[in-house]
This record gives sequence, C-alpha cells and structure tokens, in this order.
Amino acid sequence: QVQLVESGGGLVQAGGSLRLSCAASGRTFSNYAMAWFHQAPGKDRVFVAGISRSGGSTYYADSVKGRFSISRDNAKNTLYLQMNSLKPEDTAVYYCAAKRSIIATTTGYDYWGQGTQVTVSS
Repeated sequence: QVQLVESGGGLVQAGGSLRLSCAASGRTFSNYAMAWFHQAPGKDRVFVAGISRSGGSTYYADSVKGRFSISRDNAKNTLYLQMNSLKPEDTAVYYCAAKRSIIATTTGYDYWGQGTQVTVSS
C-alpha cells in the first residue's frame, strides 16, 4: 500500500502561481511513477502531468504545457506540481497518483490521494 497526501491548494487570482505537494508513505517511493490529475465539478478526472520513477522523464497535458512543472524528491518521498500563469479553467480538485512502473502514463494508477482544491478567480 502507498499512502498519498496532497497539500498546497487554495484560492489564487488568474495569472498567479501555486505549488502543490504530495507526501508519500508506505512503500519505496522511487519504485513508483507518479502523476497529477484534476477533476472539475461535473467532469471526469483528467491527467495533468506525470513523471518517471527516477524523475528523468516528464509528461504534460497540452493544456498545461509551458505553465506547469512536475518534479519529485525521492529522498523526501515527495511529489510536486508548480503551477504558473493559472487560469480560471484550471479550477479543480487536484489528485496525486502512483503506479508501480518505470514511466508515467495517463492511465492505470493504483494509488490516489484525497485531493486538494485549487480555485482560480478571474
């Protein structure tokens, strides 16, 4: 079992920045590819960004390329999402997810956090 706990969400104005964190425990963090998803009200959960278990490869949804940056610190068992130039359409609950894999993909994650709310005002 892997336990994931997100933090760092909040209310920010359009154009602002937030940094989300996801603290992992329970298994060897560096054995897992990680990802961030978001879910807006009434919509499906959507892949935002992923990172390989070493941190050497990253993947982004087209909607966030150039604005968001995913990273990880395997020594601290923590995943990050730096979100810049935020837009109202980024408003959603953000979830981190883990899968026992070398690379990250857009599906197939086994473990999920409880989510953190991000609200971007116009």
